[in-house]
Amino acid sequence: MRFFQKRALVFLSAILLIAFSFTTYFSALSAIAATKTIPASTSASDTADREAALRAELAKTEAEIAQWTVVLDAKRKETGSIERDAAILAAKIEQAKLVIKAKNLAIQTLGKDITQKEQTIGQLNSKIARGKESLSELIRKTNEIDEYSVVEVALSDKKLSDFFSDVDAYNSIKLSMQDLFADVRTAKSQTETEKAVLNSKKNQETDAKAVIETQKSSVEKTEAEKQALLKISKTQEKSYEQVLADRQQKAAQIRSALFALRDTAAIPFGTALTYANAVSKKTGVRPAFILAILTQESDLGRNVGQCYVKDPKTGDGVGKNTGTPFKGIMHPTRDVPIFLAIAQRLGFDPFSQPVSCPQPGGYGGAMGPSQFIPSTWVTYEARIAAANGIKTPNPWDPKDAFMATGLFLADLGGVNGSYTAEREAAGRYYAGGAWATRGLAYADSVLNHAKVIQETMIDPLQGL
Repeated sequence: MRFFQKRALVFLSAILLIAFSFTTYFSALSAIAATKTIPASTSASDTADREAALRAELAKTEAEIAQWTVVLDAKRKETGSIERDAAILAAKIEQAKLVIKAKNLAIQTLGKDITQKEQTIGQLNSKIARGKESLSELIRKTNEIDEYSVVEVALSDKKLSDFFSDVDAYNSIKLSMQDLFADVRTAKSQTETEKAVLNSKKNQETDAKAVIETQKSSVEKTEAEKQALLKISKTQEKSYEQVLADRQQKAAQIRSALFALRDTAAIPFGTALTYANAVSKKTGVRPAFILAILTQESDLGRNVGQCYVKDPKTGDGVGKNTGTPFKGIMHPTRDVPIFLAIAQRLGFDPFSQPVSCPQPGGYGGAMGPSQFIPSTWVTYEARIAAANGIKTPNPWDPKDAFMATGLFLADLGGVNGSYTAEREAAGRYYAGGAWATRGLAYADSVLNHAKVIQETMIDPLQGL
């Protein structure tokens, strides 16, 4: 009786699997084809019309950009004057608006393609999961056939050749299913590759749009200056040389403005920019981004840089100004021994050197303007020394701190001024691998600082 029950169950499974095999096969083919077609909810003609309209609009926009480029080139060749500067500003504003429009059109197209790929991958994942379950069931049933004893086969009412024919049929089905799933996995892999490429393109477009929006914002902020120039030209007849003198005075004020640093005396912005420019040449990290990180680190948290380590065995200590006891100021095994070694090399008292206080859920112990913990700082010491041409880097020396920040940001991918790369690098600077969940607020604040520094401090100094 057991034999006939098993045989019936196996035959039923085979029938179901054969049906599933055909269903999966045609569904997989449809899903694979969908990677190159449009969603079912949209007709092919509507999509073609929409894409044609986007292409036409993009072509028109690019032609207008080219026209404004000609205008800008012509204006730049004119002799310096107030009217000429105002005309250049106006042309830049119009050109920036058109470039942003073009980038938005390109992003719309890329976004549609990425959505299609994501939908296809989801469908393929679901089908593969169901297929694996059915294949596993088929293998289990085939194994049951393999477990039959010679006596059970002999007592069966079927011919021996029929029994082995059944086994061959199951094996054939199993092989066909394996081939099918291999094809689906290949299609899934190809689709994921295409999605990665599209996401990369979308990031590039987003980065370009962010750059243009920054430029547009900067230019629009000078609209008031343009109007002032025109007013001066019409009512006061102020000379162009006087306007240039005013700009030089503004630049001098920017350079002399103090740039705050954590646990270090403030330095003139001109000096800070010199350090940032030097670091940028060596690392590829833009100066405004480096300055923004250090600005953020100077303004974070009321307890940052306000503690002393007093017990090297536990890493405990006290508040710098209040004497309030703090536990876990510095990690006792990971950081304290390195901190003591740094103190010995630099010749300072480790128990009276301010470091960051403990943060919620973790240790403090970060040092200087760049806020590196000792165990991280020591991994960069050799590179900082080589870059700055010194023997022993100091976490509290602004020049060394700038270089440390730049090297770290470069290692985190924050190079070439890319918005998406800088956002991730800033997040990782603060939260490491958890940047996507815990570091984005920090990153966005850093990028806001970078925008202000670039537009109100660095840009006005260009060419002066």
